[in-house]
Amino acid sequence: MTEVDDGAGERTVIQLASWDDRFWAWLIDVILVGAVVSVFSEGVSGLPFGLSFTLPTVGASGAALWLYWTVLEGTRGQSAGKLVMDVAVADHGGGEISYVQAAVESFGKAFLLPLDALIGWIAMEGEYLRLFNRLSNTIVVERPDDDRIPPGVEYVPPEG
Repeated sequence: MTEVDDGAGERTVIQLASWDDRFWAWLIDVILVGAVVSVFSEGVSGLPFGLSFTLPTVGASGAALWLYWTVLEGTRGQSAGKLVMDVAVADHGGGEISYVQAAVESFGKAFLLPLDALIGWIAMEGEYLRLFNRLSNTIVVERPDDDRIPPGVEYVPPEG
């Protein structure tokens, strides 16, 4: 977190998370949840590993990811991947997001990520938002050192 003097006092500035940090957080989560779903589907299907990767498993993975992100980000603003990458989901005022916001925000990355990200990159260039971030009124920010996002902050794009 950086303090910037605007002449009338100090304001708090927090950087929006970079696309790189967001990608690595997403990949960590997909690997973790995918491993759990894979083990579970192996136990249920009884088929050799290569034969059990079917459309129902892919659907179960999407549903598991959506539920995982909804619960963790709705509770603490961070999934395991976001925790590792030191980023968090917040509302535009810097506050915690609700479960409804988490559910909407997570739907895009669980089921429609390529379209979700592409629309965000094209339609909201420079805002570091996916379409479902816009729909859920959420942003992804670098986590402050004191692990708390104060309300009323100014968000700036990542450096570099």
